[in-house]
Amino acid sequence: MARVKRGVTAHAKHKKVLKAAKGFYGRRKNTIRTAKAAVDRSMQYATRDRRAKKRTFRALWIQRINAGVREVSETLTYARFIDGLNKAGVTVDRKVLSDLAIHEPDAFKALVEKAQGALA
Repeated sequence: MARVKRGVTAHAKHKKVLKAAKGFYGRRKNTIRTAKAAVDRSMQYATRDRRAKKRTFRALWIQRINAGVREVSETLTYARFIDGLNKAGVTVDRKVLSDLAIHEPDAFKALVEKAQGALA
């Protein structure tokens, strides 16, 4: 049976890992054993945080909507506003509502009034 030389494959694998570890501190960027561990862990963090990012943005949008609603009406809260929009049949997601609250206050005020009308 012929001998198989694996240097090319191993070198390519190592190169791939070290490229991913570029910018890491100390031996984590240039020693294959520590770099591989660091890259594996960084990929776990990246996967986890892609999901967490969605949660944090939704929380931010909700805070902005709540602030916008309370600026327009002292009695209305975020939860009552969303309930009013649902009863009025308005289907606008929180990202767009947040953007409206910041950049289009007149349009947002109209939505708040529509929600209040549906609640009354």
